[in-house]
Amino acid sequence: MKIALIQSDLHWEDILQNRKNFELKINQIDAEVNLIVLPEMFSTGFTMNPSAVAETMQGETVLWMKKMAQQKKSAITGSLVITENGNYYNRMFFVFPSGEIQHYNKRHLFSLAGEDKFYTAGTQKVIVEYLDWKICLQVCYDLRFPVFVRNVENYDLLLYVANWPKVRTNAWDALLKARAIENLSYVVGVNRVGLDHHDYEHTGHSQVVDFLGNYILEPQETEDVFVVDLDKNEMLETRKKLDFLSDKDVFEIKI
Repeated sequence: MKIALIQSDLHWEDILQNRKNFELKINQIDAEVNLIVLPEMFSTGFTMNPSAVAETMQGETVLWMKKMAQQKKSAITGSLVITENGNYYNRMFFVFPSGEIQHYNKRHLFSLAGEDKFYTAGTQKVIVEYLDWKICLQVCYDLRFPVFVRNVENYDLLLYVANWPKVRTNAWDALLKARAIENLSYVVGVNRVGLDHHDYEHTGHSQVVDFLGNYILEPQETEDVFVVDLDKNEMLETRKKLDFLSDKDVFEIKI
């Protein structure tokens, strides 16, 4: 699978400007790719003011994602602020080239920033099936909680989108590698760069890690688009040889 990671600065709570920025970057992707990955809350930045920016499932940004997926003949994923049934969600979308949509609501809300006071937590782990790959969708703070993401479904790719600040970059790098190693899975992490509205600096470190914890794409700090090609067969052969997942603990998560 060929994946494009878009690492970008974000315009604070300016949905139209963010869409224009990402559309420009998407249209500059020369290679034919299967999946385009945008950061967490790519249309607004990591805002705790959802009432000012929330969109619906029929809103302009969702329609834009469908349009871009169809034009590029590539799936597109990233999270944005959604309002539904009186609640706000940090919702990660996976839009297929056909326009079909699946989504995941961020399970672990970042209480240090008060996200849990403004948003409703998700309750379902979501595995998307696309081009014979099983892809597990995760958002930012979810990275710190390995139990929820334990690979009991034999997924092939663990995908994180984030607004992860520079001050905790060491944790971001270490945990992405840990999730890859313990789950014998490819891991893709896409983060933003630049200063947010609260002057928190983000240095990106978007990266791709293989199933043994080796870098396919080392952590990047520039605003750019990075394209990688992942080999599922290589991963499956390694799982056959090592078979660590067969020795995993059996447990039940109570939500």
